[in-house]
Amino acid sequence: MQDRSHERRAKNDPAGSGTHRRPGDALQGEPPDRGRAPLPTRVDDLPPLPQAYHRALDDGLAVLGLELDGGTRRLIDDHVRLLLAWNPAINLTAIDDPADVAVRHVLDSLTAVSLLRARRIDRLVDLGSGGGFPGLTLAAAVPLRRTLLVESVGKKAGFLEAAARATGLAGGRAGGRGGGSGGGGARSGVDVAAERLETIAARPTDRGRWPAVSARAVGPLSDLVELAFPLLQPGGVLIAWKRGEIDAELELGWRAIEGMGGGRLEVLPVEVPQLTGHALVVATRTGQVPAMFPRDPRLRKREPW
Repeated sequence: MQDRSHERRAKNDPAGSGTHRRPGDALQGEPPDRGRAPLPTRVDDLPPLPQAYHRALDDGLAVLGLELDGGTRRLIDDHVRLLLAWNPAINLTAIDDPADVAVRHVLDSLTAVSLLRARRIDRLVDLGSGGGFPGLTLAAAVPLRRTLLVESVGKKAGFLEAAARATGLAGGRAGGRGGGSGGGGARSGVDVAAERLETIAARPTDRGRWPAVSARAVGPLSDLVELAFPLLQPGGVLIAWKRGEIDAELELGWRAIEGMGGGRLEVLPVEVPQLTGHALVVATRTGQVPAMFPRDPRLRKREPW
């Protein structure tokens, strides 16, 4: 996983302060774009999704054998509506056709629902959340009692917070502080952390406290293991979305697991025709994670597994 944190800070912190802004303020303080209307924060103001989107998602749900009640489906659809409205301005995804979004983002995210439900996981950290897949989708569909979306790019974190609020999934804590209290608590919902996971993993309130970490289209498996295992409680799982030929990646993933104190690794093929070649890679933490992990991104790049 290439370290571009300095580039992200330069883009998202034009004043050069070197600090992360709260997601709710992520779009504030930017030079105004005189040619662009304010980005929407209310779903009611957005056009409905086309029938092609609904047909594609319905077909995929039937293959998965997954039923979503009306309220859950509405939350997922509203997230997509907001994504499509914001995407031209801040490039959340290269996929802009609603039917393709239904399959390649929403349905792909939903392939982990049965796994999370079977393990009775109700709290999740989503690494590199970007446009909110799979984190927001899983928060609605599982459903999850607590979800922490980690996104170090300020504009994307701003979108995530807007989407969480617009759909009613938002938690009660302010973003940009890591959320804290990984062990749970009475308050439920989605929180956004506009910072790097290495920072969050160093906090006693989050280190070793989470039952699951998800990562979709973020980086190589060995990097994900190193980032996720320090957050996981014993028996906790990293769920990584992968596709294509991954044998070499799995070998490095095994090395990382051994170096992180030990664990198990399994590959679960996705049995959905629209997602041929996709798989969920599940890494389970069983040992004691050394205090030195996760390492600085530059060190991970210089000394990979």
